[in-house]
Amino acid sequence: MDEIYKKIKELRIQNGLTLKDLSEKTDLSISFLSQVERGASSLAITSLKKIADSLNVKITDFFENEPNHSYLVKEGEQKPFKIEGSAFTYTRLSGQFSGRTLEPMIVSLKPNQSSIQQYSHPGEEFYYVLKGAVIFTVDGTDYFMKKGDSIHFPSSSQHTMENPLSDESVILCVLTPVIF
Repeated sequence: MDEIYKKIKELRIQNGLTLKDLSEKTDLSISFLSQVERGASSLAITSLKKIADSLNVKITDFFENEPNHSYLVKEGEQKPFKIEGSAFTYTRLSGQFSGRTLEPMIVSLKPNQSSIQQYSHPGEEFYYVLKGAVIFTVDGTDYFMKKGDSIHFPSSSQHTMENPLSDESVILCVLTPVIF
């Protein structure tokens, strides 16, 4: 995660912004942003998205990425990663190419793990349960899903997910726009 904190500071400086400027653009406090840049504070995905938007970069720019212009991503090249503020483990399944709009991933949920906060952002989300069970809450309605079930909804709807089982659950996720 140190790379993310360093990259935020580097991009802020490249854009000629002070911490105060970035604070005004993101509605995040100056002290919080200062702690983030020093690696002294956790960073929720929603805060990272605000920072990325205000710095005119994709959220994926904060993560190490080796472009894959062959389109094929071999199983051994799929590296799991975690995002500060999210309890889940993500594995990116897509190659890297210009104009990409879909973000396919495998999301692993530990036993009894749930989202800490509700999310809402532009785009669409599709999930397919590969293993276990997941409860999605979309605009206040709970959807219990087990292996083989799928759900597709606009990302602008408030949503959370949780694994109600004492075993790991794994889901295929395809979302737009590319935010990870």
